[in-house]
Amino acid sequence: MQDFYQRLRKVYGNWIELAPPLLTFEEIDYTASSEMDLPFGRLLTLPMVHTEESLGYRLESREGLVLAYSGDTEYCENLVALAKDADLFFCECSFPDDLKTKGHLTPKGAGRVALEADCKSMVLTHLYPACDEIDVVEACRKEYSGEIIVAEDQ
Repeated sequence: MQDFYQRLRKVYGNWIELAPPLLTFEEIDYTASSEMDLPFGRLLTLPMVHTEESLGYRLESREGLVLAYSGDTEYCENLVALAKDADLFFCECSFPDDLKTKGHLTPKGAGRVALEADCKSMVLTHLYPACDEIDVVEACRKEYSGEIIVAEDQ
């Protein structure tokens, strides 16, 4: 990210520069769990099952609200831990159940994670075109009965 930012600075100059308190970079170890205190609460990361660098994120506010984001992954215990009791769980759901692809979740898999994590509501995201051919909410309901929102491109 730092390299990318430096290349942007070469193109845009002072226009994108922010004072150090407004922009800092901290490398996250993608091979293990990590925690970081932030002004509004804390950030937790856990490795996911997709590529070596894949991480899931959990933001916990000081008021106790929890947002979890899976990133690309297939089912794993880290994902369930990340989404545990989340108020809102953004979960990738790339392919229909009959087109299961390594490194990605299906509606039934996403529902299983949400059920085991006991999250309050989930947003299905990162849906490939094949998911347009099915009712992803109905497929997810085979496992999870909570609120389900399907993300849409605008």
